[in-house]
Amino acid sequence: MYAVIKTGGKQYKVAAGEKIKVEQIAADVGQEIVIDQVLAVGEGSSIKVGTPLVSGATVTVTVLSHGRHDKVRIFKMRRRKHYQKRQGHRQNFTELQIGAIVG
Repeated sequence: MYAVIKTGGKQYKVAAGEKIKVEQIAADVGQEIVIDQVLAVGEGSSIKVGTPLVSGATVTVTVLSHGRHDKVRIFKMRRRKHYQKRQGHRQNFTELQIGAIVG
């Protein structure tokens, strides 16, 4: 069974037992969270698609860890103008273990 969930402004296709990295969630490590923003639930050829959400569908996840992605380097330059700008960014993430999918 799989589900399409929405968290952090993004959509993820998940199945039970998978690990995913999502935008940072304010939760402690080891805490269980219930995600109720489920856009679709399916198993095999049968699928339920919500408009926009599937009513009564939930996905239970466990917070495994918090961390930061690799650094993305930004370099801006204007040729012949002696302008160079370097910048870096590291995005925070939360790693989740997908548990039960109800729906």
